[in-house]
Amino acid sequence: KEELDIPIHLHSHATSGMATTALLKAVEAGVDIVDTAISSLSLTTSHPPTESIVAMLKETERDTGLDLDLLAEIAAHFARVRRKYARFESGMFGVDVRVLRYQIPGGMLSNLVSQLRAQNAEDKYEEVLAEVPRVRAELGYPPLVTPSSQIVGTQATLNVLLGERYKVIPKEVKDYIRGLYGRPPAPIDPEVKRKAIGDEEPIDCRPADLLEPGMPKAWEEIGHLARNEEDVISYALFPQVARPFLERRTRGSDGKEPVVAAIAGLLLKRLKEQAAAAPTGPVVSPWKTSWRPGAGRWWSLIEGAGGLR
Repeated sequence: KEELDIPIHLHSHATSGMATTALLKAVEAGVDIVDTAISSLSLTTSHPPTESIVAMLKETERDTGLDLDLLAEIAAHFARVRRKYARFESGMFGVDVRVLRYQIPGGMLSNLVSQLRAQNAEDKYEEVLAEVPRVRAELGYPPLVTPSSQIVGTQATLNVLLGERYKVIPKEVKDYIRGLYGRPPAPIDPEVKRKAIGDEEPIDCRPADLLEPGMPKAWEEIGHLARNEEDVISYALFPQVARPFLERRTRGSDGKEPVVAAIAGLLLKRLKEQAAAAPTGPVVSPWKTSWRPGAGRWWSLIEGAGGLR
């Protein structure tokens, strides 16, 4: 706060058991915003409970003004919602102090579990945890936040599952080494760089300067269905989900079809494409599993049940 004149926003996961204390100390130091989760969706790889922070700050100069009784009603609602989606839970409960040893943030930890479960390799969890800091060091110590956490985690997973380090290097790792995700904090291991991109030199400019403007193309492709700029942005970010939604809206659909059905259809299509094109050995993509737990269960859910219910 002494160095910056912009709002400071603290985001922390509860995996190590230290996040609630960290948020409280940050509040005492003058932080502007802290991230929490309603209690029924909190802790482990999620955030500290909203209600706990509200109670801690009650009748202090940083009192949030939030009503604990109303928060209790919200928590009860989402406890019921969570039970509906129990099949997608990561299976991680309580405090996991291994994150202190391996320096792995909570969001990345749940992603690793999902990737291993998708490959029926949960028994390799400890090996992958140990491999993550090695890969991170060799890639120049990228910060373990999205998307670089998925890049590091996926490479570590492949190294363990295939039994040979860097036998397979995903496109995202190669692009990172090329500099397309920015400049790494430290030098990349020369041997890893050689395996990934050969004699090619990383870019020495701002990665975004190499991109063609995306909005004109998006307007051209979806403008006839868009009502405003937000629709076009949605299409630019999620084209395979946004287009069916906008088409249904234009046809006058009642809107009751859940968005998750469109996502499920997209997942099924991608899974089938990957299965058809898969090389021998396990294949893990961070973009297939980074945003949801239990990825390996979606195939049977969608095919066996005729869609998500």
